[in-house]
Amino acid sequence: MYRLLFTQVLARFDAEAVHHLTVRAFRVLALLPLLKGLIHRSLAPRDPALRIKAFGVHFPGPLGLAAGFDKDAGCVPALAALGFGFVEVGTITAHAQPGNARPRLFRLVRDRAIVNRMGFNNAGAHAAAARLRRPRGLPAVVGVNIGKTKVVPESEAVADYVTCAKELAPLADYLVVNVSSPNTPGLRDLQTAGKLRPLLTEVKQVAAATTRRTPLLVKIAPDLADDDIDAIADLAVELELDGIIATNTTIERPPGVHVPPGAETGGLSGRPLKDRSLRVLRRLRARVGDRITLVSVGGVEDVDDVWERLLAGASLVQGYTGWIYGGPFWAARIHRQLARRLRRHGVKSVQDVIGRTAA
Repeated sequence: MYRLLFTQVLARFDAEAVHHLTVRAFRVLALLPLLKGLIHRSLAPRDPALRIKAFGVHFPGPLGLAAGFDKDAGCVPALAALGFGFVEVGTITAHAQPGNARPRLFRLVRDRAIVNRMGFNNAGAHAAAARLRRPRGLPAVVGVNIGKTKVVPESEAVADYVTCAKELAPLADYLVVNVSSPNTPGLRDLQTAGKLRPLLTEVKQVAAATTRRTPLLVKIAPDLADDDIDAIADLAVELELDGIIATNTTIERPPGVHVPPGAETGGLSGRPLKDRSLRVLRRLRARVGDRITLVSVGGVEDVDDVWERLLAGASLVQGYTGWIYGGPFWAARIHRQLARRLRRHGVKSVQDVIGRTAA
């Protein structure tokens, strides 16, 4: 039913307009406690076998929503009610900014992919913090993804991230430093070890100073050379980060992908990213083992993808584009399927399958 609705109705409208309409609908749902609670009781992961503990945080299920949908942390309760094990909001910058010029969001329906060059459009850290302080009315694990304000020069990037972290780290279950979006000029240059070290060191001090010591992760691009992936992995271990999220969107356009006019630039997500994201995960696992938590995102569409990422060494898995094409009950459906698969394999906990096929 959803696929018919998507192809015959939603796909005919501007992608960003549909996105904003959906966000507004979820914000309304977040304000309706009875309906929100009913949906949560029906869809939220409850099977004990799905529970997982990563970097000191307890998750009801391993599949979460990646950053990019709820940019301003406005509809966390509604998203948690739909069956996600956790919700990552953002990317949020220290200062409000409008993002890049439109059009900046494109569907590649044939390839089950999306191209975006949104440019961290958000209302800023202070506004997001006010929303995150509001009572949610139901349990939700919330990650906060932070990035650099576009107008801030690279020489002031560390201070910009620190300002954002001070506002948001106390309100997050975990904090993510995003240095991998292709849509903010110069941002990916911060992934070089020499520039990344002082940035992560300063933000880590902020995260460590919160009452609960907020876990800190870094999100990397799929387009890095293997040597650069190894260097970031080694740096994450050296600095005792809590995790790495792999991967962000790609600037590559793989052969065979149908790119509509205007979508030649920007970050590509969805099915075409699947293989590269998995290769990066496997390389990271081979490099760091189980010393830090790995979160896999990129091309995750179904329970088979989630299962494969867990076996390859990811403790947590994220999706976004797969949810857009899979429908509102996508996460709940995958969690139910994953619980059945665990029982079929005689496994009592999802924690027991992590890294089984890792080299």
